[in-house]
Amino acid sequence: MNPIERWFYVAWWILKGMILRLTPARRILLIIGIFFLFTSKFDITSNGDKFQTSINGGGVIGGTIILVVLMLELKDKLLAKDELYEGRKIQQALMPLESPETPGWSVWLFMRSANEVSGDLVDYIKINSEKNGFIIADVSGKGLKAALLTTKLQSTVRALASDFELPELVAKVNQIFHRDSLRNIFASLLFIELLSDKGELKFINAGHLPPILINSDGLQEMPKGEAALGIIKDVKYTENKLELNSGEVFIAYTDGITEARNENGFFYGSERFLMLLPLLKNKEVKEIGQAILSDVDKFSGRATTNDDISLIVIKKC
Repeated sequence: MNPIERWFYVAWWILKGMILRLTPARRILLIIGIFFLFTSKFDITSNGDKFQTSINGGGVIGGTIILVVLMLELKDKLLAKDELYEGRKIQQALMPLESPETPGWSVWLFMRSANEVSGDLVDYIKINSEKNGFIIADVSGKGLKAALLTTKLQSTVRALASDFELPELVAKVNQIFHRDSLRNIFASLLFIELLSDKGELKFINAGHLPPILINSDGLQEMPKGEAALGIIKDVKYTENKLELNSGEVFIAYTDGITEARNENGFFYGSERFLMLLPLLKNKEVKEIGQAILSDVDKFSGRATTNDDISLIVIKKC
C-alpha cells in the first residue's frame, strides 16, 4: 500500500478493534455520541474585528457521551493493570532464591519479565538430600494466559518431582500439560538435576534451546531433545548425563536473550552470544550471568523489551 492507503487501513483496523472490544451497552453509547457529535451545528460568525463561535446542545451531549465511554474504558484498564501487578508480585514470591545452596556446585538463577507478568519459568526443587532439580521453561504467547500456565506448570513439576525418575517425570508433566492447556499452547522445558558433592549433571530437554557447556575444549552445545510440552500427548524423553570437572560451566537460557532487538530492529543473535561465553569461563556464576545481561542490555539500547529473559548458570566447584 502507498502511505495514504496504509494510514486509512491502520486507522480503520484500530477503530474497528476498539469498537468490537467494547461491551454492547458502551458500543450503543458510542454510536449515540458520534451521532449527536456529527449532527450538531458549529457556527463561526464575524462581529467587526471579533469572531464568535457557537455550538448547539447536540454536540455537547455527543462529546459528553464519548468522554463517559472513554472514562469507563480507562477505569477497566486501571483495574486490569492492578490485577496484573498483583499477579506479578505472586510470580516474584514463587521465584526461588537467586543462589540456592547446592553442595559441590555454584548456581545462579535469573528471570526478568518484559511485561507485568511473565511467561518464563525458573525454579529450584530440592528433590531429596542428594538430588537438586532446576527448571527453565518458556510458555508460548505472552500476558496473563502464559503466566497462568507457567504457574500451573511450576506447581505440577513441584508436586511430581520426588515421585518419578527424570524421564518419567517429564513425560508425566507433558501428559498433564497436554490435557489441561489449550491446543495452540505449548511450553519448552529444560529440567536439570544435580547430584550433591558429585560432578554428575543430568538433564532432559523438551523443545527448549540447547544448553551450553563451557569446558577446556571451548563451547559444546547440548542435544536439542524431544518435543515441547503440550504438542504430543505421549512422548519418551531422553535423559542426558554429563560429568563436569571443577571450573566447567553449564548455561541454560530462554530466547529472550538471543532474540533481543536493538533500536534498528536487529537481533542480538546466537553468534554474538556464543562469542561472549568463552570470555566468561573464569568468572563466578553471578558475574557470568550479569555480564551476559549487561551485554544484551548494551546491545538493545533504548529499544523496547519484547520478550522475557531467563537464565541459569551452573558451575562445578
